[in-house]
Amino acid sequence: MVGIFVLKNYLHTVNDPEILIVGGGLAGLTAALDLATKGKQVCVVEKNEYPNHKVCGEYVSNEVKPYLEDLGMEFSNLSLPEIDTLQLSTQTGKSSEIRLPLGGFGISRYMFDNHLYKLAIKKGVTFVFDTVTNIHYFNDGFSVTLSSKKNIKSPIVLGTFGKRSNLDMTLKRKFIQQKSPWLGIKCHYKNTGHPSNVVGLHNFPGGYSGLSQIERQSINFCCLVRYESFKKEKDIDSYFKNVVSQNPFLKDFLINAVPEFDKPLTIAQISFEPKKNIENHVMMCGDTAGLIHPLCGNGMAMAIHSGKLAVEQVVNFLENPNFTRKDMEKEYQLSWKKNFRQRLWMGRQLQTLMMHTKWFNFGMATVASSKPLLGSIIRKTHGAPIVN
Repeated sequence: MVGIFVLKNYLHTVNDPEILIVGGGLAGLTAALDLATKGKQVCVVEKNEYPNHKVCGEYVSNEVKPYLEDLGMEFSNLSLPEIDTLQLSTQTGKSSEIRLPLGGFGISRYMFDNHLYKLAIKKGVTFVFDTVTNIHYFNDGFSVTLSSKKNIKSPIVLGTFGKRSNLDMTLKRKFIQQKSPWLGIKCHYKNTGHPSNVVGLHNFPGGYSGLSQIERQSINFCCLVRYESFKKEKDIDSYFKNVVSQNPFLKDFLINAVPEFDKPLTIAQISFEPKKNIENHVMMCGDTAGLIHPLCGNGMAMAIHSGKLAVEQVVNFLENPNFTRKDMEKEYQLSWKKNFRQRLWMGRQLQTLMMHTKWFNFGMATVASSKPLLGSIIRKTHGAPIVN
């Protein structure tokens, strides 16, 4: 068994685990929890200690709630806002609202990741806070190199290191070779009256933003923007005032908004290009395997679900001598496509529509008068409830 639970840049007391997870976001944490619950020895390498904020929409579809409860998450103790309505608006202020079939909840990554981390510690998961610089596959196993020059060996590695990483360059992944025009901006604000049950998606020239309540009644405001639109302004404040506020809903919000951060968080070069979910025998999960556009509203749920899909195949590989690595990888790819291919495709179509403002305004006018059409879009970007 593992000799110590939490380490920082120090590894010689850690045995080589059955499964090594590179990245401690939602996909990595839930996969680690699930594997530990099933009696597997798991080590997670994460570069940042918990808790910390991340650029994220922070709305979670209820499709993953039963699974999270199976893993030990007790929602009744967290006092999270329950979200049952989606509101969309165009740059011109045309809006539409529809009830979400499953609904969801709001929670910051600061709380969510830290909560899952503490559950994983209780389950016996080992955490190493360091940066992975390379992953080598040979002799039917892996050697993972850390920035501290230490190495961890494991027969299985899951890649859950987020939207983009230096590891993507090291592994020569195709999508990382192409420049992306997308920039993410996020800030929390004191609640100025935004309804607790509504997640809003609001279009403005060159981008769109999400508004939803999280814990402590704070409001998460997260934007996805084209960099060419952003760079015309001198800073984020100017961008919010001169560009984002062209949407009347967002203008009203920002006039009264009181930020809780010293300054907004940003992440550049967000890529929505297709990614391979197996790279050099590393099983990729969450945003590392494919990023759905935030306007689809369930990227966090998809990340969690993808970790579950990987766990199912990993356990079969470890416990069934007739189930080969090739079988494991093939079945994971098939289950990924079955669950996510249509959603990712739909997300790309909606993204294209939203970035052509005139067409989006026309489309929103059509959607606003057709609840069945908007309902169909929601169903095609969300899944059914999953259980362990």
